[in-house]
Amino acid sequence: MFAHAPARRHRSFPSTPTAPARRAGLSLVAVTLATLTAACGGGSDDAGESVTVYTGRHYGIEGVFDEFTAATGIDVRFTTGSDPELRERLLAEGDNTPADLVMTADAANIELASEAGLLASVESETLTSAIPSELRSADNTWFALSRRLRVIMYSTERVSDPPSTYAALGDSRWSGKLCLRPSTHPYTQSLVASLILNLGDDEALRVVESWVANDPLYINSDTDILKAIAAGDCDVALTNTYYLPRLLADDPAFPVAISWPDQDSTGAHLNVSAAGVTKSAPNREAAIRLLEWLATTGQSTFSDANFEYPADPGVTPASALTAFDEFVADLAAVRELGRLNPRAVEVLSAAGYE
Repeated sequence: MFAHAPARRHRSFPSTPTAPARRAGLSLVAVTLATLTAACGGGSDDAGESVTVYTGRHYGIEGVFDEFTAATGIDVRFTTGSDPELRERLLAEGDNTPADLVMTADAANIELASEAGLLASVESETLTSAIPSELRSADNTWFALSRRLRVIMYSTERVSDPPSTYAALGDSRWSGKLCLRPSTHPYTQSLVASLILNLGDDEALRVVESWVANDPLYINSDTDILKAIAAGDCDVALTNTYYLPRLLADDPAFPVAISWPDQDSTGAHLNVSAAGVTKSAPNREAAIRLLEWLATTGQSTFSDANFEYPADPGVTPASALTAFDEFVADLAAVRELGRLNPRAVEVLSAAGYE
């Protein structure tokens, strides 16, 4: 029904897989998974109680699991991969999976795992007390552990009046000055899913089409997008919040700042890292214990490791985050991102977003 836009600008980096490679990575045959062990007492198979985690949220995770092992004596074995790769692996393994807990870097992907029947409901007062209802599934199959926002980033050297809404990125003044992550990335899809929830399909399509009309430079790395702003390749962009404090830690004068979008309406798009106990968990009790620890005692360790906001609103974020302005976040969309993911993919395709 909708015509596709002409080919847009792309930038590739050695560390970033090409689109075909990413698609190939989704097949189980092509999945390359790195398995590491955070061990207590030597890490042998019979060293004691253990829990196995499949995790798509890998930033700083080894130190988090080491801390849990030190506190509980429970050995953590974990396998990393992209969220879709790990979901496909769970589907293939079925009841024979060794995974006790699955952790994702995106709310849509944990909900898709739940919809596929891969997760078990967990009744835990510890979890429901720590994690707000908006940040856990209605059936308690998954719980958020940290929050991040996908926001407008802009050059402090060239932009004095940054966009204040997601729709404003489609203003013609940003033509040739906009950087975006490709359509295949979960962060892009979940942002568009939230637009669909808040604006409806037609208006969400109009917004995405306006971004495409500005001839964006597609870069499949939020870090590289921020560096592209600093280098003058674009003036405004969309990235997750945690990438900026990483760069500011190395260079406090890094010339990029946040513009919190949609503060007078729905709030900035919120996404979460989340986890759930697998339906066929061999070590269910150890998995629940790890999940409860991550939601309570380990909240700061887990969120601070990647400059994310804790899921528990009572836990103070890292100082690098408290230095940012206060903001309004779109809590209402988190549970809906998985349901709306197929429609988001359709809108991105119809808009010609690459």
